[in-house]
Amino acid sequence: MNAVAQTMNNYFPHNRHAMGLIVVLIGSLFCLWLNVSLNTWSNGRIVGLSSLTLAILLGMVLGNTIYPNFSDQLSAGVGFAKGQILRLAIIFYGFKLTLTQVASVGMPAVMTDALVLTSTFLITYWLGTKWLKIDKQTTLLIGSGASICGAAAVIAAEPVVKAEAHKVTIAVATVVVFGTIAMLLYPFLYQLGWLQPWLNAQQYGIYTGSTIHEVAQVVVAGNAINTEVGNTAVVTKMIRVMMLAPFLLILSFALTKTSNDNDEKPSFISRVQQVKVPWFAFLFILVVLLHTWVPMTANFEQSMVMLDDVLLTMAMFALGLTTHMSAIKQAGIKPLILGAIMFTWLIVGGGLINIGISSL
Repeated sequence: MNAVAQTMNNYFPHNRHAMGLIVVLIGSLFCLWLNVSLNTWSNGRIVGLSSLTLAILLGMVLGNTIYPNFSDQLSAGVGFAKGQILRLAIIFYGFKLTLTQVASVGMPAVMTDALVLTSTFLITYWLGTKWLKIDKQTTLLIGSGASICGAAAVIAAEPVVKAEAHKVTIAVATVVVFGTIAMLLYPFLYQLGWLQPWLNAQQYGIYTGSTIHEVAQVVVAGNAINTEVGNTAVVTKMIRVMMLAPFLLILSFALTKTSNDNDEKPSFISRVQQVKVPWFAFLFILVVLLHTWVPMTANFEQSMVMLDDVLLTMAMFALGLTTHMSAIKQAGIKPLILGAIMFTWLIVGGGLINIGISSL
C-alpha cells in the first residue's frame, strides 16, 4: 500500500514543479494556437502540421538558447511534464478511439495493421542495430514511431526504453520528415493511377492508414481522395494506435534483463516477475473501453480530446527544452538513413502486405 501511495503521490505536482509547469503550459498553448493560425492564414495550404511538431521545434530553439539560463528553477517542472504528464496524455488518448471503429473496417484492416506493425518494427531493429550500428535505444524509438503512430508512439515508448531526450528527438524527426513526404506522395501516386490497378478506393484507405506515420498525416492523405476514403484511413490508423498498449507490454518484457549471475537462461516466470509493466498502457485500454461502452456527451468527449492535445503538446515542448543540438549532431546521419529505408519499406512492403490481404 505504501508503494502504491508513493506512486500516486508522484503524479501530483508540488511547489517545486510550479514554475516549470507554467512555462511548459504557456509554450504548449502557444503551439496549439499557432498550429490553428498557420492553417487559417495559409487557407489550409499548410497541411499535416501538428502542434506536437511545433512544440518540439520551439522547445529545441528555446532549449538551446534561453532555457539553460533558467534550468535550475524550471528543471523540476519540465521533468514532470516529460514524465508524469506524458503518461497521462497517453491514457487520455483513449478518448479518441472506440472499439466500434474497429468493427467498421473489419478484419482486413486489423490483419494489415498487425502485419505492418510487426514487420516494420522487426526490420527497423535488425537494420538499425546490426547493419547501421545505431544504438539500441534510438533504433527502438524509430521503430516504434514508424510502426504505430509517429511521435505519440515514440514518446510513449520512451519510459519503457529509458532513452535520453536527444534520442527521442531524433526519432521524432524521422517521423516528421518521412511522414510529411508520405502524406504528399500517397495521393499523388493514387491520382496518377499507379496504385489503382492493385488497390481500390477502400483498400487505398486501409493502405494509407496502415503505413503513414502520424494521424494528422493520414487525415490529409485519405481525404485528398474523398471523405469516405479519409474515414477508412483514419479508422485503420486508429486500430494501429490501439495496438500501442500490447506493443509496450511486449517491448517491456523483451527489454527485461535477468538479475542472475550465472549463464543459465532465465525462466519465463522469473522474466515476468522482472518486467516493468507500463501500467499507463493498460489505463489507456481502459479509457478506450469506457469511451466505447459508457454514454458520454459530445461536449465531454471534445473536452477530453482537447485536454489530451494540451498534455501531449506539453510533453513535447518539455522534451524540446531538454534536447541539446550537440547530442543530435553526435548521432550523425545514420538515424535519417534508417528512417528513409523504413519509409521505403512502408510504401513498398506495406503495399505488398495490403495487396496480399485484400486478395484473400
